[in-house]
Amino acid sequence: MNPWTEVLDRIDAGDDEDLARFLDGLSDLGRQAVARQLPAHLAEELGGGFLARREVEALATGYRLAGAACLPGAAQVAAWLDRRELRRPRDPDADAARIVSVLRRRPEKWRRVLAERLVGRLRIPAERDWRRLWGLPGWDVAAALAIETGLGPPDGDAFVAGWVWALAGRKRRSGGAPVLAADPLLDDLLPHLFHAQGVGRALALDEWWNPGRTIAGELAGLAEAGRVPRQALIDGCAGRFLAGGEAAEITPFVTLWRWLRTTPGEIPVLDFVRLLPSATSPLVRLALDELHRAEAAGALDAELFAEAVGALAFRPEPEFAGAAVKWLADAPPSRSGGAVAALASVFDAGTRALRERAVRLAVKLAPHAGDEGREAIREAATRLPADLRERVAAGYGAVPEPDPEPWPAPVLAPSPPPVLAPPIGTVAELARELTVLSRAAVEPQLLERVLAALVELTHHDRDGVAAALRPWWLEQWHQPFDARFYAHVANGYDRDPRFLLLRCALAVVSPEHGRELSALPAGRSHDHPPIDVLPQRLVRRRLREVVALFERGETIPVLLATPTAATGHVGARTLIERMERLGETEPLEADFQQALLRLPRHVDPALLVRAEKLPSQAGRRLAAWLRDGGLPDPVVDWKLRRVRHDGDHRWVPYEVRPSVVPPEGLPGWLAELCAVERRSGYLAYPRDVVWWPAIMPSHPEVVAAHLLLCLPRFLDGSDARLDAVTALAHADGPVGAATAITIAAALGRRRPAPRATAADALTVLAVRGRLPAAELGRAIAELIRAELVVLGRITPALAELASGGAHAEIWRALAVALPSLLPAPGERPRAGLGELLEVAVQAAALTGVRCEIRGLADLAARKGSSHVLKEARRLHLAIS
Repeated sequence: MNPWTEVLDRIDAGDDEDLARFLDGLSDLGRQAVARQLPAHLAEELGGGFLARREVEALATGYRLAGAACLPGAAQVAAWLDRRELRRPRDPDADAARIVSVLRRRPEKWRRVLAERLVGRLRIPAERDWRRLWGLPGWDVAAALAIETGLGPPDGDAFVAGWVWALAGRKRRSGGAPVLAADPLLDDLLPHLFHAQGVGRALALDEWWNPGRTIAGELAGLAEAGRVPRQALIDGCAGRFLAGGEAAEITPFVTLWRWLRTTPGEIPVLDFVRLLPSATSPLVRLALDELHRAEAAGALDAELFAEAVGALAFRPEPEFAGAAVKWLADAPPSRSGGAVAALASVFDAGTRALRERAVRLAVKLAPHAGDEGREAIREAATRLPADLRERVAAGYGAVPEPDPEPWPAPVLAPSPPPVLAPPIGTVAELARELTVLSRAAVEPQLLERVLAALVELTHHDRDGVAAALRPWWLEQWHQPFDARFYAHVANGYDRDPRFLLLRCALAVVSPEHGRELSALPAGRSHDHPPIDVLPQRLVRRRLREVVALFERGETIPVLLATPTAATGHVGARTLIERMERLGETEPLEADFQQALLRLPRHVDPALLVRAEKLPSQAGRRLAAWLRDGGLPDPVVDWKLRRVRHDGDHRWVPYEVRPSVVPPEGLPGWLAELCAVERRSGYLAYPRDVVWWPAIMPSHPEVVAAHLLLCLPRFLDGSDARLDAVTALAHADGPVGAATAITIAAALGRRRPAPRATAADALTVLAVRGRLPAAELGRAIAELIRAELVVLGRITPALAELASGGAHAEIWRALAVALPSLLPAPGERPRAGLGELLEVAVQAAALTGVRCEIRGLADLAARKGSSHVLKEARRLHLAIS
């Protein structure tokens, strides 16, 4: 009997029970034989490509059993079980039981060391991995060994989070059946539940997996039954609240607290009051509910009441400022009078409607206010509009007039312009960068650095570069090399810029393998050829011609289009110097075309004389390009078109259809690049767009027109596209309709971070005096009317820009947008219009403009006291 063959046959058969029995009966010599063969066999299997790797993962349980039973050292076994390919057994519980079983022949001290090592290897996963994993890798075996060896339940964060995660998975597999009462770790780990990082996310996962039958609900039930101490849960939650943290970590404990249904006497009133200034929103809502209950039971004294209301009013969220005003209004005047100073915060930070409510309440409470509160109200009232200031004066006495000198408009402060990284100077640095790029997405600037260094260093010493990159080739490419593997697995092997760059390096190290890969027709393993959409087409052509150059065994001294500025521009002097290095050698065509497009709009005329002396045909083309002033600006615009659905079959009422009219007489490649192809639903490869601004850095309007073809996905897709919006703002050349609607669409994104990025792009344009305000107003109005973006998402960014120094530009934009957004006679105002009018009032006041807005006078004349009508009257008064 050959022990290794017997073990391998059972692994391949997937019969884990039979394998465990066989390993239990294996002699020491047999285990040693298996240990000698197992690592090399696994390495060989994993070298067989993607499909072989998938097969290994499917047989992970058998490989884990064999390694646990046969590898000699505890450190070796721990590393084996933690291998990425073997981390996910089919049934974690059964896998742990079998591994513990086959380990019982080992000495207890050895097993304890293994348990410690396995516990030490546990890691809390990244946030994005929580829902796609089914448990903390390695936890089940680590926990089973820790219990069996008497090590005791470790209290590290990862172990505690893994315990909760395992409980959640057990509940899911059992259909929500109780799992806590009989769990052997409950009593030991319960105290650590409330301070270990990662537990909150595990509990959130439990709520997602087991709605209505959660661990939190089960804990509350055990407390009610006396199985766990109720006070321990209450104190633990309160301590977790005070410790703070992200909402994702805190919210599940808020849920647990609500399950506990505490009595007013159990509420830690002082702790909840101290939470109000800085806690997450879900926790503030809980604290507010509990403090209301405590107040109803007489457990909230006047001093704590005043502190709570003041903290709530000072928070930036209008929801909580409004809750503070309502709390004061509902309390007896004798109690509210002591907290009237809280309303001063609302005077400064609330919306117009909320400020009016605060003023009414302050006047009502004036007879009950103390000296400190009266002084705070009078001081804050100096910053109110005249009408509200007069109302405050009626209750608090004369309010000092505000400084007659207008407040100086704030100075716009955009983010700093991008900076170009230094070039790569050595082969060793090139090898390091290629190793990084082999494992991660590549940004355009980094790709340009690596590509330029690869071309120049290879020209000087091809053999030296090939030798230095050989370890990278052996480590990062599957060995033995199989071109069909990459054509099948590496989606986009002939279109993805990162992979094309790696193919450039492959063509230097192993040109025969590069030629083998290039010989495969693109898209052989797909149902349709790879998408090749402008302007990404030029990026790929440029990389492919470098691949072909190296595969022919040739080199070139320098690439022409490597940027000299972070915007993507190539300095004219530098380009001429690079052409001079080439001499009579013609450059690579796509690289030459890209270099022309990256020239700045204004070039020193003296450089034309130098360009005319270049000996190559490309030199004559460059001189003609400089003589003619480069690419004339195409005419770019857009219009809305009603459609049934976009390319994704998602029902949308309208689409934005861009148009680009290039000048006549352009060469074919340039006319093709300026054309806007109709490819509805493009951006199956969303990171492509980050390349586009650097392709035409002096013509941002053409780039924006290409972006508009992707607008439906742009509104809710990957944030990588926002990098392109920022780059448009830093580009050279005129910006207009297409750039304006691209940024306006970005302002309407669902999440705040992308909206902030778009606002920063507007700030950059405003600082540079290039913000197309009228076109921005038109874009905002049309996108909102077409229901492609929501007004409530755009307004906060406009308000911040107006108060940050771009008030003149924002006013010009709103002056164009408002006539289309104001309701016609008999129509109801659209949601969010009051807040937009509030921004318009602020911008108009700072600008000092006097004009008429179509439809504003009619709206202001309507009867009523809604927020929209009040702001319409204020705006009409401000600009009349």
